[in-house]
Amino acid sequence: MSVTARTNDWPGVRPEVVAEVVAGLSARLQKRLDGAAAKLAERPVAREGDEWRVEVDEETLLVLHAPGGVVAGQEDVRCGCLLAPACVHRAAAVTLCPLAEATAEAEADVAVQAEAAQPTVPTAPTVPTAPTGTAEPGQAPREREDPLTAPELAAAGHLHRAAAALLAAGVSGAGAVAQAELLRAAHRARLAGLYRPAAAAVTVVTRVRAARSGAPDHRLADLVAGLRELLGLTAALTAGEDAGGVPAAELRGTARQSYREEGGLRLYGLFAEPVLTATHAGAVAWAVDADGRLSTLGEVLPHDDAAAAAPQAVGAGNRTVRLGDAALSHREFSRAGLAVQGATRSAAGRLGAGAGVRAVRAAGAAWTAEPAARLWSTPAAAQVARALAAQDLPYESRPAGSDLLFLDVTVLGPAPTGPGGAPQLLARCAQDGPVVALRAAHEHPELPFRANLALLATAPGLRLRVIGRLERADRPELRLLAIGSPPREPDPQGPDPLSLTADRAGRVNLGLERLQTADLAAPATAPAAAPGTAREPAPGTPPAASPGTAPGAPGTAAGEALGFPAPYGPPVHVLGRRVEQTVTTGRHALGPSEATAAADRGLLRAAGLSTAAGLLDGLRAAAANQRRDVFGRIVADDHDAFATAWLAAAWYTEELATALCSAAWSGEG
Repeated sequence: MSVTARTNDWPGVRPEVVAEVVAGLSARLQKRLDGAAAKLAERPVAREGDEWRVEVDEETLLVLHAPGGVVAGQEDVRCGCLLAPACVHRAAAVTLCPLAEATAEAEADVAVQAEAAQPTVPTAPTVPTAPTGTAEPGQAPREREDPLTAPELAAAGHLHRAAAALLAAGVSGAGAVAQAELLRAAHRARLAGLYRPAAAAVTVVTRVRAARSGAPDHRLADLVAGLRELLGLTAALTAGEDAGGVPAAELRGTARQSYREEGGLRLYGLFAEPVLTATHAGAVAWAVDADGRLSTLGEVLPHDDAAAAAPQAVGAGNRTVRLGDAALSHREFSRAGLAVQGATRSAAGRLGAGAGVRAVRAAGAAWTAEPAARLWSTPAAAQVARALAAQDLPYESRPAGSDLLFLDVTVLGPAPTGPGGAPQLLARCAQDGPVVALRAAHEHPELPFRANLALLATAPGLRLRVIGRLERADRPELRLLAIGSPPREPDPQGPDPLSLTADRAGRVNLGLERLQTADLAAPATAPAAAPGTAREPAPGTPPAASPGTAPGAPGTAAGEALGFPAPYGPPVHVLGRRVEQTVTTGRHALGPSEATAAADRGLLRAAGLSTAAGLLDGLRAAAANQRRDVFGRIVADDHDAFATAWLAAAWYTEELATALCSAAWSGEG
């Protein structure tokens, strides 16, 4: 049953509180929990200070005490009915509340990177206004190389069984009880020191809730990725020494983000971007130091009104950077610099803002000057390889900006269509590089991304220096974040690629600022044209794509590189669709007719994907392999064999998608 309550109407709740309250229900009340939550979602919620009040009926009042907006204990949920505290009203209330993480700092990392290249992270209701650093400066995370203890193995096994049961039930069958069981297993794992799998479990529950409620930010691909990570971690932990050579410390994760002392840092601003999620809005600024390492400074806050979230994100770019005595906004910092003393920085590049940090404004650097220029000196294929390799690292260990690409491109023109009908722009990478589909970094209509992309599409032949996030696909795709002027050509008579005012330092933050027609100088090799009208590309420049023949269309590069005829790519969707259907509807989704199974098998084998065909057959067999008693009833099992088969298919799909993306950018096709 779908629950459609607005999460902003309710306070946050700690995951273990949900598990404790639901576990206190009788079996009869647990069966009624989803229906009770749906009814409670229709009741108005009133807030008085730190208390949220809901009138269940004329005689029953439900009160949630949430200091700081988070329910921290089950005693903070009170109900006036006769069955309290073991009543369904309390359990329904915590089921409707959004999940809050154990540490606020972890949530700051989550919100700042929520729109990055598919890091799998949860959302939560509270985020501090600035990173503060929670570990002693200079202390690295404590790594434990000792093998797993018996309590850790037991907690990992419990978490694995709960995750497998949720996968077998699917989104449609994963009600409040199944979610609470996974949260209970996550809490046990956290207490045992398994922080990374515990956080992954909370992420899965958050995304299952979004899927069941039809939340606008729900993406099935994110839920699949979350389950794949969770089951992969628990499978590796329970395998002990046979965990594929992954260190136990990496599987455990760390409880809190740590910061290292960096001493003096000279930072040069690169760009700034808005951050907009279902629960948070703000901005983050990126900078590079003299050694070429990237760092971030962000200010992300929860929002109560989705309609005002986008303006809040854009407005955050004008807020002052919270670092030392610096008195410049995030947008100003993207074009200026900072001289920092006593700096601290996390492994992921976040700058700490502790009491000992001192910072003053300094001069910035152009994108064509050092140290920023070296970011564009790396070939595109090498940058893509770096980004794809970083996806295999734990989130907290990924270097800052590992998913960012720095490219010099020439605009070709608008593409006829994009994934899901999204607008996109084609551009050719410098030095006969691949044709790249440039997409908006965020599709929200109130953010300037889409309008700026549309204006750029009116200027074929325009040369740009761009920053964007890699979109993993079987053709080169990039989510555009910022643009600037490339190095000048040898011809001194040629106009500047961008006609920007001096205060913009030759760059534009596409998510915080709007381009104007006057900002786009007419390319020397192409006649000027009015906005909205097509122009012929410059001589020697590949023409803009027509429908069905777009350069870099799916499969034309990566597919040919792996031996598939153009314009067709490998039928990865055959296996990927079954993997996603399992997550959506559960184990029973893999029970089609034998004719359908034979058709899938034949299509995969004809394309040379015999491994994919074998994995799909194994997944179907595991789904159907359920014992029955003498009366023909299914005997419940732990779903371990089914989860193992699904995990193998999911990882194969992931690795093949990565290989296709790498082949597309390398130009092997």
